[in-house]
Amino acid sequence: MSPKDEESKNAKLLIQAGFVHKEMAGVYSFLPLGLRVLNKIIGIIREEMNAIGGEEVLLTSLQDPAVWKKSGRWDDKVINVWFKTKLLSQGELGLANTHEEPLTNLMREHIASYRDLPRYVYQFQTKFRNELRAKSGIMRTREFIMKDLYSFSRTEEEFRAFYEECAKAYMKIFTRAGIGDHTYRTFASGGSFSKFSDEFQTTCQAGEDTIYIDKKKNIAINKEVYTDEVLSELGIEKGGLSEERAIEVGNIFPLGAKFSSPLGLAFKTDDGSTKPVIMGSYGIGPARLMGTVVEVLSDEKGMVWPVSIAPFHVHLIGLPGVEAEAEKVYKELANIEILYDDRTEVQAGEKFADADLIGIPYRVVVSKKTLEQKSVEVKERKNGHIELINIGELSKFLSRFL
Repeated sequence: MSPKDEESKNAKLLIQAGFVHKEMAGVYSFLPLGLRVLNKIIGIIREEMNAIGGEEVLLTSLQDPAVWKKSGRWDDKVINVWFKTKLLSQGELGLANTHEEPLTNLMREHIASYRDLPRYVYQFQTKFRNELRAKSGIMRTREFIMKDLYSFSRTEEEFRAFYEECAKAYMKIFTRAGIGDHTYRTFASGGSFSKFSDEFQTTCQAGEDTIYIDKKKNIAINKEVYTDEVLSELGIEKGGLSEERAIEVGNIFPLGAKFSSPLGLAFKTDDGSTKPVIMGSYGIGPARLMGTVVEVLSDEKGMVWPVSIAPFHVHLIGLPGVEAEAEKVYKELANIEILYDDRTEVQAGEKFADADLIGIPYRVVVSKKTLEQKSVEVKERKNGHIELINIGELSKFLSRFL
């Protein structure tokens, strides 16, 4: 059943279809189907981060206040979403909401000379944020996995070159996840870090942000920085922009020396002088991306997963009286990711409705009617297209799309 206490489409569908379980407000457990999708998204992100030179690590969630006090961000007035706790010995600890400080501190042991740079370090790690109001299903939660990458460069020019490379990698990620056509690199406020940062915004009516899109240049501007001055600086004409709601699916930030200077991360140049390392921060929430795909690509029947991140590629349904034949088809498709609905107590209509809700790209139905023609029915979830395919050709037929 659809949960009554959820407003967002992604949470309603994911819970109803058994992908996630809501533990409390802003906290979700991932069940087998949901975990398969989440891991596929993580796999895509990992491949693209490795392709641009990323080195994967795993830092701790428990945080030493001393490191954060050096940057001034231990204070709740500076970061108001801290979860903090105490040791039995009364010492205070934090649960990480981000990792600029601890990674900068760690890199002091690995960066001393210009020869040690550049470095690009990333992780998939659980973050905790004490949001006043968790909302939007799995897209804004109090506990979540974040891919956060941090770049360490010698110069502004070296940093900017990687920054642009990472921006391109992000667009590859969103394209591979099925929402590239809906996603725009978006100029946004740099906050305390810089004049501008870059967000990646996916157009959707459920979005929390308002953006203005220049579709000719394929870029957008967040409403928070939408001024005549910014438009002029970016060379964008106001008349050519369209206003749309959007979901932020990723962001990249110039950090400069904001963390390296107070934490003492510096390097010796080739002329013997000492300079602070130039840094950048690059974030994507895999679950947030998953929820965005549901919001953007689902229809009135349920979810519609792209092949790249679908929990399975084929949903096999055997109708009454053909159990042995359906089992044979299942075994013949062993080289394909397949979910087999072999329930005998459930009517055909309910099986079909469940298949539409779960949203696996291809549905294969084995029935007495299709077997009379030595065939099975193959239905594409995205467009509803149906074909009768000879059983002997089924694996070859499906492999063309998978």
